Amino acid sequence: MTKRRSVAKAISWRVVGTLDTLILSYVLITYLGPFFGAEIPQDEALETAGLIAITEVLTKFVLYFLHERAWASASWGLNWSDGKRRESVTRSAAKTGLWRTIASTDTFLLAWFFTGSAATAASIGGLEIVSKLILYMIHERVWSRISFGLAIHQT
Repeated sequence: MTKRRSVAKAISWRVVGTLDTLILSYVLITYLGPFFGAEIPQDEALETAGLIAITEVLTKFVLYFLHERAWASASWGLNWSDGKRRESVTRSAAKTGLWRTIASTDTFLLAWFFTGSAATAASIGGLEIVSKLILYMIHERVWSRISFGLAIHQT
């Protein structure tokens, strides 16, 4: 796997992930935030959600790139078919679980920083676990079918 592939995957995932965070943060800040002590006025909810989402573009881009490079050095769960590298569903699932742990911790910390409420941050991070596990697994399965940046295996 090349670094170009890792960068391309990081960018594609960041687009999906940022949109998910923006929408979830806005909805939860607007409707659940007041119950958890985050008294953010309705007209500022989108701005706060945007700050969380934009900041995580930077933090998660770096974290995801490092995550991809670490997995690129591991051969577990890889097989070769017709000279092409294929990633097993088990490998994709393991990558998904590890990445979600790293990423949800990052989102929780950013949401807590921007809302001032650990409970609101936990609700954002908690719901994100479910939405992004599903989205990330789909992302990994799509990328497992894309040959860009993969070396051809000679048998």
